[in-house]
Amino acid sequence: TRVLVATDDQRIAETVTGFGGEVWFSTKPYRTGTDRVADAARALPGDVFVNLQGDEIPLDPGLLSDLILPFLQSRAVMGTLMRPITDRDDLVNPSLVKVVTNAAGEALYFSRAPIPWVRDAQPGTVADALHYLHLGVYIYTRATLDRLAGLPTGPLEEAEKLEQLRALIHGLCIRVWETRRPSVRLDSPADVESAEAALQRLVVC
Repeated sequence: TRVLVATDDQRIAETVTGFGGEVWFSTKPYRTGTDRVADAARALPGDVFVNLQGDEIPLDPGLLSDLILPFLQSRAVMGTLMRPITDRDDLVNPSLVKVVTNAAGEALYFSRAPIPWVRDAQPGTVADALHYLHLGVYIYTRATLDRLAGLPTGPLEEAEKLEQLRALIHGLCIRVWETRRPSVRLDSPADVESAEAALQRLVVC
């Protein structure tokens, strides 16, 4: 297993190298993080790649195991994670992406809107086993990652600003596994303080 931080920010690169991490640095403009990861992967060996986005901070390393292990045991070509929504504010927050899946656990759609809409409930009502938060972590085969980077964006991806919709639009299947493990989202500067506090609680003296 090899871990790299792909970035275009010199400050991030210096921080990572400062603690002994490995950086893949490029200032090329990319449409999305997936496109940046695909470019980095071209220079690396390997058949499977995990994209952990910088705004999704796992608070339990087992979260990545919840993605990687079932992927390796399946025939999936791309996968991601979801977690049950329990709070109304999360459901209606457009910064948090929601996902709906079919009976086989394959993504039907991702949206910033509260999906699915429960017609007979009050707006914003969280329904058990219906409302799930999508987590910003992906796993792909090399062939799928290469294909995604070569595909054009479409109106749904551009409207929602969600790169994973490119895969669905072009007929790629995204397998979604459920996790209950915690993570912290960084969607605005206001989230930094709570994220730092959560990370401090993980420090073992």
